[in-house]
Amino acid sequence: MNDQLSALRDVVTALERSRIDYWLFGGWAVDFYAGAVTREHDDVDVAIWLTDVSRISALLEEEGWHDLHDPDVDGGIAFGRGGVRLELTYLYEDADGEIYTPLLDGTRGRWTSESLGGDIRMLDGVSARLVSLGPLTRMKGRGRGDPEDAAKDRADFELLSSL
Repeated sequence: MNDQLSALRDVVTALERSRIDYWLFGGWAVDFYAGAVTREHDDVDVAIWLTDVSRISALLEEEGWHDLHDPDVDGGIAFGRGGVRLELTYLYEDADGEIYTPLLDGTRGRWTSESLGGDIRMLDGVSARLVSLGPLTRMKGRGRGDPEDAAKDRADFELLSSL
């Protein structure tokens, strides 16, 4: 089994055992929707509530993960274990009900409540809760500035659009 997928299984098991909400997004969420590993991944992306960070950090440390202290992670924190990179993206809900990721420059990475649904899929024996298909597809359709990341996003968008 892929090291990242095995690590994701461990993380999901720990989060669910502790009743902590999470949503898998990024390339791995695309693969779960596709039902197959479609490409290599640099990391595993998981969205979590900012209020759960201390509980999650403790759980991950118990599972052998360590904080990578990566200053380039904006809106979250990166952990590593056995060559696998796990990026946790923070979610915050303000008094008006707006859900966002607080970014270092003071801006907000906006999320819709539709994103945080209950879609659960299985891939190679690993079950995970995913960011909803529609919002994930729109995210991938926006693309990113880096040419390599933009190419991945285009391929992911095309795959998700065909589902």
